[in-house]
Amino acid sequence: MPELPEVETVVRQLREQLVGRRVESAKVLWERTVARPSLAAFRRGIRGREISGLRRRAKYIVFELDGGEASPGGRLLVGHLRMTGRFFVGDDPEPRATRVSFRLDDGRFLAFADIRKFGRLALGPRLDALTPPLGPEPLSDDFDGEWLATALRARRRQLKPLLLDQSFLAGLGNIYVDEALHLAGLHPLRSSDRVSKPRARRLAESIQAVLRRAIELQGSSFDTFYRTPEGQPGNYQHEFQVYGRHGKPCRSCGKPLRRIVVGQRGTHYCPRCQRA
Repeated sequence: MPELPEVETVVRQLREQLVGRRVESAKVLWERTVARPSLAAFRRGIRGREISGLRRRAKYIVFELDGGEASPGGRLLVGHLRMTGRFFVGDDPEPRATRVSFRLDDGRFLAFADIRKFGRLALGPRLDALTPPLGPEPLSDDFDGEWLATALRARRRQLKPLLLDQSFLAGLGNIYVDEALHLAGLHPLRSSDRVSKPRARRLAESIQAVLRRAIELQGSSFDTFYRTPEGQPGNYQHEFQVYGRHGKPCRSCGKPLRRIVVGQRGTHYCPRCQRA
C-alpha cells in the first residue's frame, strides 16, 4: 500500500498538471470506488468545479475544488490509493483498469485506475468527515522529539503497532516504520512508555530523515503496482536497510536481519542494532 512518500510524490506531480483546471464531468466505471455521496450526487457535485489546490493528508490525496474547506460552497475530493490505485493525466478517457474518469476543460482526462478495486474516492465539504481520525503529520511543525517523547510515554503499546496507528501519527506504513526504527536503533516490540526522551528525539529525527529521503527518491517500488503519475517507479527500495532483507547482513553491523510478525505485519529488524 502506498505510504506517505508515495502519496506525496503523486500529489507533487499531479499539482503541476491539475491546479487551475476545471472538471467538466465524471464517469464512474466501478461504482464501489465512490465511497460517498451517492453516484448521482458525486457526478453532480464535481461537475464544473475548478481544482484550486492539491495536497496530501496522511495517505490521502486531497483535491480542493472551488477553494475547498476555506471557501463557502467549496468541496474536497479525497482519494485513497489503497493497494493498487493510481492517478494520472492523459488523453485516453478510459485507460486500463480505470474506475473513475474525470474530463478536464483542456480535453485531457484525470483517470483513477485500480487493478484490485480497493481504492476509494469521496466528495464532501470537510476533510474530517471524509477520513477517520488522524494524528499529526510527521513532517509538520506539530511533530518533533518533544511531542513524540510525551506521546510515547502516555501510552503503553509496542512501538511498531503504535507508529502504524494513523490516529497516533499520520502517513507511516510498514516500510517506513521498519526503516525508521532501525535508524533509531529501537526494537519494534519495545514498549512505548519505556522509550527515553533522548531515544524519542532520535526516533523523531529518524522518521523525518527516512521520509524526506524517500520523497526525494519518489517513494518505493518493490512490486509492479506503484508507479508515479508519470509512469515511473520510485527508487527508495534500493536504499532499504532492513525492509524485505531478512536473512541478509545488516548494512550497519553485518548481523543477519530477522523477520517477525507484529500485528499481522511482517516486521524486519537487526537483532544487534535494535536490541530487545
